[in-house]
Amino acid sequence: MNVSAESFTSNPFHICNICQKVIRKKEKGVSVPRPFSSGPSAFIPEEEIVEASQVDPQTEQILAEAYSLSGHVDHLTQVMGLHPHYLESFLRSQFYLLRMDGPLPLHCRHYIAIMAAARHQCSFLVSLHVREFYRMGMCLDWLKGLQYAPQRLRNLNEINKILAHRPWLITKEHIQNLVKTGEHSWSLAELVHAVVILAHFHSLASFVFGSGINPQVDPQHANGFQSVYISDYCTCDLASDHHLDRDLSSTSPTTDSVSELEALMDRMKRLQEEREEDEASQEEMATRFEKEKKESLLVGSGDMKDEVMPTSKVSRFVEDATFGYQHFARHGEDNPPTFRAQDYSWEDHGFSLVNRLYSDIGLLLDDKFRTACDLTYYNMASHEDVDTTMLRRALFNYVHCMYGIRYDDYDYGEVNQLLERSLKVYIKTVTCYPERTTRRMYDSYWCQFRHSEKVHVNLLLMEARMQAELLYTLRAITRYMT
Repeated sequence: MNVSAESFTSNPFHICNICQKVIRKKEKGVSVPRPFSSGPSAFIPEEEIVEASQVDPQTEQILAEAYSLSGHVDHLTQVMGLHPHYLESFLRSQFYLLRMDGPLPLHCRHYIAIMAAARHQCSFLVSLHVREFYRMGMCLDWLKGLQYAPQRLRNLNEINKILAHRPWLITKEHIQNLVKTGEHSWSLAELVHAVVILAHFHSLASFVFGSGINPQVDPQHANGFQSVYISDYCTCDLASDHHLDRDLSSTSPTTDSVSELEALMDRMKRLQEEREEDEASQEEMATRFEKEKKESLLVGSGDMKDEVMPTSKVSRFVEDATFGYQHFARHGEDNPPTFRAQDYSWEDHGFSLVNRLYSDIGLLLDDKFRTACDLTYYNMASHEDVDTTMLRRALFNYVHCMYGIRYDDYDYGEVNQLLERSLKVYIKTVTCYPERTTRRMYDSYWCQFRHSEKVHVNLLLMEARMQAELLYTLRAITRYMT
């Protein structure tokens, strides 16, 4: 049926500029049937993931069978399999966190995972752990919604939402409220276990959305369709709906992308030379951090005007759904005090505390952090024998900068030199409100780079975010203990 352009001025519809579909204006929570797309990711061609997995199929298969929650190689594992060395470290950590001896019962661990993933409306992870709950066959009433869970678990809601969206607000009073004597109190060991699970799944939701992980096909959907809830975004612009045509993701290099790559290489070389010739003073480094932190507040601020409403399946596990990410300074308020890494770092403080209260998890987390940060194949797109240390550190430290964490030995002027605006928008979205990540954001940066390199970016963002959440919480626990 042909519809005239004039008719749209009086009707509550408009045409999406990307896919040309007719969509309803300002109508939220509308259920529409969308076909499942094939492959693990809506952003990465399936053949690239398959080819990568064939590099070392024996290792990947062993890991998947030993540690995969679902008992098979799920989409998340397949995409992470682009980096087998990291995948091994990740799965060992997750397996220990959810399956091995620890302060919390197994079913509570999975419920906390559901609570964490639901904060970002990550139905992929929620569904995964709902299935685990059914497999264990206990406390199934809890799956009706958060209000059906024990009060002790519901008491985690406050720290869950703050960690997910504004971790700099965590104080020792939040810790005290949970561990104070009473019927529903937590021990410090139990709380640390819970906090690590929360941070793990908040950050994992960032990876799921940032990598466009497709939902696992539910056997109940025999017709190959799923019910998707949309906001006034077009469904083609939501990472979770995954139905953009493959030809929109063509990565064949253009003149602009080639020049972008060469310019980045030149900037890295120039920064290295400047670093060797003249180091900035501590005062200048502090000034550059504050400038970068302030500018990070403005990145993407005009791109997110509408809320993405929770789907019905996920919203039952969320209380205070309107609580979300906010910039440090709003309406003229002062910034919170900078979190100085030398005063409380993962290496010198967080690691030992978490390892003392929850035996061995610190070792596994430390290995995972280091693996993501040190991972390199010594190439950038088509360039070989490249030292990417500078670029990897810029990505990791930019996430911490957005969270107000400063490293005295790092020159934040490098961030502006190495990370262009489209990449910063992507980083902020994936880190702060991952459920709003879109295919266009993913395609907009590093057009000449391999998909595996973009997945590595997501690994760095995920680990930087998790470490930031843990640093704020562990510092609060330390203050409570002293």
